[in-house]
Amino acid sequence: MVKVKMNGFGRIGRLVTRAAFNSGNVDIITINDPFIDLHYMVYMFQYDSTHGKFHSTVKAENGKLVINRKAITIFQ
Repeated sequence: MVKVKMNGFGRIGRLVTRAAFNSGNVDIITINDPFIDLHYMVYMFQYDSTHGKFHSTVKAENGKLVINRKAITIFQ
């Protein structure tokens, strides 16, 4: 499994993260984005206007982005 640190959680960052969770071969371990609030990250990832709703659990917990029970450290 490949471990990846993301720099930015805009349109491309969210698409790469979505693809990583769909493939199961990539482990997103951190996301760095000083411009986007954690709770807004949750909203934008879960409800994408182009690709639709992400059909898994997405939440903010203890300062981390949790997707499908996988906690991702956020740097801002």
